[in-house]
Amino acid sequence: MLAATRNNFARTARQLATVNARGLASQATEEIQMLERLLQEAKARSETAPKQDEEPLKAGPKFKIGTFNAISPLGLERFSKDRYEVLPMQTEVADQEEIHGIMLRSFKLGSSDVPDTVRAVARCGSGTNNIDVEALSERGIPVFNTPGANANAVKELAICGILLSARGVVEGIGHTKTLIDKDDSKNDYPKIKKQVESDKKMFVGHEVMGKKLGVIGLGHIGASVAQTAIDLGMEVVGFDPAITLDAAWRLPGDVLTRANTLAELCESCDFITLHVPYMKATHHLIDATLLRKMKPGCSIINFARGELVDSSSMRQLYDSGERTGRYITDFVDESLHDHPKVITMPHLGASTAEAEENAAGMAAMELMDFIETGTVQNSVNFPTTKLERVSGESIRICIVNQNVPGMLGLIMSTLGNIGANIIQQINTSRGSIAYNVIDIADTLSAEQIASVQDDISKLEGILSSRVVSARSEPGFFKLNK
Repeated sequence: MLAATRNNFARTARQLATVNARGLASQATEEIQMLERLLQEAKARSETAPKQDEEPLKAGPKFKIGTFNAISPLGLERFSKDRYEVLPMQTEVADQEEIHGIMLRSFKLGSSDVPDTVRAVARCGSGTNNIDVEALSERGIPVFNTPGANANAVKELAICGILLSARGVVEGIGHTKTLIDKDDSKNDYPKIKKQVESDKKMFVGHEVMGKKLGVIGLGHIGASVAQTAIDLGMEVVGFDPAITLDAAWRLPGDVLTRANTLAELCESCDFITLHVPYMKATHHLIDATLLRKMKPGCSIINFARGELVDSSSMRQLYDSGERTGRYITDFVDESLHDHPKVITMPHLGASTAEAEENAAGMAAMELMDFIETGTVQNSVNFPTTKLERVSGESIRICIVNQNVPGMLGLIMSTLGNIGANIIQQINTSRGSIAYNVIDIADTLSAEQIASVQDDISKLEGILSSRVVSARSEPGFFKLNK
């Protein structure tokens, strides 16, 4: 019995071994066949791949960014070279290209300087007085600025201005130069040194610690100046009736006093620094009435805009002896430039390598965000708008129209008439401008997209429309004239 059982086990073992051997052989054959197939595919790819000395495939169309003025190269590096090309404006090359965006600094930009293909304009700085914003708004073109990019640079110069107004530094330097003859052979330096030491009493100043500083305008720069002045031991009072919530959060807490009126601020301060934009409402913000309310020795620091101060009235007060405080500014004024209490310098507020780089980089990012996604951030004429892209294939349409009732309904009806499947949309407005960003399913042909854009452009009140390709190419753009 035992022998029979052993024989059965042996027979079963031989059968299993035979089956395993056949299975392993079959598996090995399949693996060899798969390897041969992979080798054949790799050989085929190698034969069809371009050789090293062959010309590579050309990239798709790029966005063209035109520049006025010298823009920081480090800032311009934000533009990816595979998607963007930067060209200086007012050149033969730029005249032959389709410009999609413009970057500038101080160039005076009129509507005629902006080609019809331009989607947006970005100023590397906070002020936009050199840009015809109203005309561009009427054409449906957003204008961006870079608030805060140069805040530290301007803050440092403003603090410098406060110190210059408190001490006779500039006057002392000027006096010392008058004692040194251009012909060095005539200079008796031991005598000059004694004279300079003796004359220092002519330039006695006062310290800023414990003095009161009035900050008019509490945005990025004003808030930063206030904080640094507090660190210097000054008492700070601020005034800004149009302060935003974001700006309010930047203020240095309980140590800054808020004035209810400009008159209240002007009556009590030893120094006043201006950090507000220039517009009709701020023309001669510091007028004759406020100048007379100030302490006679109150010094004014103005690195914002020259037109904020009534310079003719200030000159009259200087000439009559009613005003003795210094005026520090980086704007030349015909009424004040020759007065000894006025220190005028070039417009140096943002003239640092760091500020120029920050402003250029920020402007580049704003242009890229708008061109590629329709996002609006830091625009002076368009509402802040951001719509996250949905997953999957979609086409984005950006439409600018007059802010009048019924426009959104007309736009949606026009898209519905062609069978567009609207995935998501956002509608925002600012003043006379309304802005729409609409994502539709990528089910329409290029011809259908062009057709519906043409239909939208024919609606009364449409200023411009743009189709943003999912492939980040220039896409379709239509500017209504």
